[in-house]
Amino acid sequence: MSEDERLASRTIGDAGPRVAFVHGLFGQGRNWTTIAKGLADRHRVTLVDLPNHGHSPWTDRADYVDMAGMLAAEFEAFGEPVTLVGHSMGGKVAMQLALRRPELLRGLVVVDVAPVDYPVRGGRTDDPDEEISPFGAYIAAMRAIELETLQTREDADAALRDAVPSDMVRGFLLQSLVREGRGVDGGWRWRLNLAALERDLEHLRGFPEPPEGARYDGPVLWIAGANSTYVLDRDRDRMDELFPATRLVRIKNAGHWVHSEQPEVFLATVRRFLDAVERS
Repeated sequence: MSEDERLASRTIGDAGPRVAFVHGLFGQGRNWTTIAKGLADRHRVTLVDLPNHGHSPWTDRADYVDMAGMLAAEFEAFGEPVTLVGHSMGGKVAMQLALRRPELLRGLVVVDVAPVDYPVRGGRTDDPDEEISPFGAYIAAMRAIELETLQTREDADAALRDAVPSDMVRGFLLQSLVREGRGVDGGWRWRLNLAALERDLEHLRGFPEPPEGARYDGPVLWIAGANSTYVLDRDRDRMDELFPATRLVRIKNAGHWVHSEQPEVFLATVRRFLDAVERS
């Protein structure tokens, strides 16, 4: 893999077993900084920007198998197995890597996503009108902002408010809006490859079929937000089929962004899992 194809990452911590974090759709490795600093006393924690996000290269398509392959190339350079933590889209990337390159991992933490296809509307609860994925609306709102005439980040925030009513989620999205240069030469741009993400959003809602007979037998911690509908009881059979050593934990008072909504509980839960992995 050439340097131009390498994923952007940074590592916090100088010694100890390796842990890597991958973010969800619209995110970047820096989203995990607080959690990483909480682990860095005993671990080397690598925060990865997935393709089409953050400082990583843009690719021709947003594809889980491709992303897992690029992540595997980064881990090969470590020369030792890593415990991998992935949220949402990153959780699906992490699962695909575990099923295809299990020798690269010591353990796996999947955060609020299941190895299933997600519908655009309904299908996850008893409410047929519930919208499970507003991500298409988020992309449309971000693309609708006229970057050439945008004056301030506050103006961008206001432009997103109707489509993204949550202050937390708007702040999360706007982390990927950057201004380069100053004065008349300064301009805004998204670090997100919004065109590719919009085009391939249907693929990202799915979960590619693993290789025949594939399963990951290493230790797996599944963390779900108790208020989220991304991991339901009916998903458990598929989870156990592919990841038989799974332990599922639901964190109270948390939705899909469980690590942001309950960071202290999330950190303590992950730390206990890492301790168990290292003792095994």
